Amino acid sequence: MPDCNHDCSNCSEACAERDPDSFIAKSHPYSQVRKMIAVVSGKGGVGKSLTTSLLAVNAARDGKKTAIIDADVTGPSIPTIFGLKELVTGSEDGMYPIKTQTGIEVMSLNLLTEDPADPVIWRGPVVSGLIKQFWTDTIYGDVDELYVDMPPGTGDVPLTVFQSLPIDGIVIVTSPSDLVSLIVEKALRMAKMMNVPIIGLVTNMAYLDCPHCQKRLYPFGKIEHAALSEKYGIEVVDELPIEPKLGELCDRGAIETYQGRYLDKISKAIEACPAKEKK
Repeated sequence: MPDCNHDCSNCSEACAERDPDSFIAKSHPYSQVRKMIAVVSGKGGVGKSLTTSLLAVNAARDGKKTAIIDADVTGPSIPTIFGLKELVTGSEDGMYPIKTQTGIEVMSLNLLTEDPADPVIWRGPVVSGLIKQFWTDTIYGDVDELYVDMPPGTGDVPLTVFQSLPIDGIVIVTSPSDLVSLIVEKALRMAKMMNVPIIGLVTNMAYLDCPHCQKRLYPFGKIEHAALSEKYGIEVVDELPIEPKLGELCDRGAIETYQGRYLDKISKAIEACPAKEKK
């Protein structure tokens, strides 16, 4: 490209002068991860961490060895959702993630600090470096599916994850709002620019089940994803309800005890998604 400064680490252009896999970081020698899925959103507060947690719980219930990297360093919530308070330990070999009650392995900044309420006042490169360490320096062992709970937006950290981690596909999370839909399209375009496959789209707070007539109601209007699906080749669209019980379970750190099966369409699409060779 005529204006290229040859600083590929801060560039999202898919030019022919570089190998797209050249920046992929190697996993820890004692880790074997078959499939890595990133859960992304264009903005905060749309249910990205809830989606990550539910997908991980689905995978664990299906008998898969499952792990989560909490890449939302400035607003980590995965430990709270799973009720984790134990601190990460390590040895000369590396760091050991904390296991949830059902055996899901979790790595998060909140599991490295004595006080999880301490603010993270770090610049982008420091945050990006920490997330790479969550992948390169952590001993996950033999894992079938590893989920990355991404920070919102399309800034430094998402760029680092897309360029440095061997992501097999992404799940986009949105809520029923025109503004959010526009922001979601930015995330979709970024995924396309980074050559990351889009597995599916999740709309959180999409509907509620009437306790009287049992009908499914759409208080914010039924979202039609046909245009985005056609434009970006999204074949799988799933929905989460307005369900106070889910919020209560997340607050109590008991998401693994929820009854039922949410996001089954997305879970099946992840299972069918081909995995890249992990180095």
